[in-house]
Amino acid sequence: MSRALLRSILELRAAAPAVRPPLRSVTPLAGTAVRFFNQTAQHVEPPTSQTTTTTAIPPAKSQPAIPSSPQQTNPIDASLRTLLPLLASQPGGHYMTVHIHGQQYLVTQGDSIRLPFKMPGVNPGDVLRLNRASSVGSRDLTLKGSPYVDERLFECRAVVTGTESEPMRVKIKKKQRCRRKKQVKSKHRYTMLTISELKVLPAVPEGL
Repeated sequence: MSRALLRSILELRAAAPAVRPPLRSVTPLAGTAVRFFNQTAQHVEPPTSQTTTTTAIPPAKSQPAIPSSPQQTNPIDASLRTLLPLLASQPGGHYMTVHIHGQQYLVTQGDSIRLPFKMPGVNPGDVLRLNRASSVGSRDLTLKGSPYVDERLFECRAVVTGTESEPMRVKIKKKQRCRRKKQVKSKHRYTMLTISELKVLPAVPEGL
């Protein structure tokens, strides 16, 4: 068959209209029901009432008052009321193990403390009350807390005398098999405190 004849046959096939088979009616079998999709009953939502229900908004609860510290709410033990005057009357002064920002220091009156950081929000001349002490004692007696001694039994105050700074330190950082170098400078600052008052109360205040 030549190429011209094959081409003419293909053109005739493309030009001929597509003939569709006639539609045939479907006859249902005996005892069966034929249901088409377009003949199914439409599902209608039940009508909703137009009335709106209002829910009562409960009144805002008043915020509870901030409770005081456990040291101020717990009553003082009776044995401590008896032994506290003995501790307060000890000669030679007292010492305390105070805690400042997680660091503990064993101090007496007149000692100077250099904190290993610069305390924020303080200026020279400010008076700070140190109310966290894990132990308070003298030459013969020692009062230990769990973890801290009740702050109503002693008074410890410190005066901010100023800040100090160490000399500038330059550290050279270099990686192995690398020609580049890096210089890191650091100059730490410290806060100086002086214990101006340290005493044990001779008696438990009234009402505690």
